[in-house]
Amino acid sequence: MTNTMKLQMSLLSIALLLGTPAAFGDAAALYAKNCASCHAKDGSGDTKMGKKAGARDYRDATVQASFSDAEGLKAIKEGVTKDGKEKMKAYGSKVSDAEAKELLAYIRTFKK
Repeated sequence: MTNTMKLQMSLLSIALLLGTPAAFGDAAALYAKNCASCHAKDGSGDTKMGKKAGARDYRDATVQASFSDAEGLKAIKEGVTKDGKEKMKAYGSKVSDAEAKELLAYIRTFKK
């Protein structure tokens, strides 16, 4: 096996590992602490609070495609309002920019 092939296999292994929720330990903990009460542990939004707020099902590829990373980060940091009503509170004071990016990457793993 050539060095190039070894490098390619190593990079593939890293990519596969990073694509799994287990690779997002800190983000998973942040999600469980701040997001799961509405968005559910599995991202389905199937919680009492999630149903009341209209949380979307992040497992749905169409839902995931409906917002850009920039929009997702803005929602995490600034919250979400609709028709002047708060749908999701802002977490800008609770998470850093880096943590918000990790949360978004973790949320993207819910897509089936």
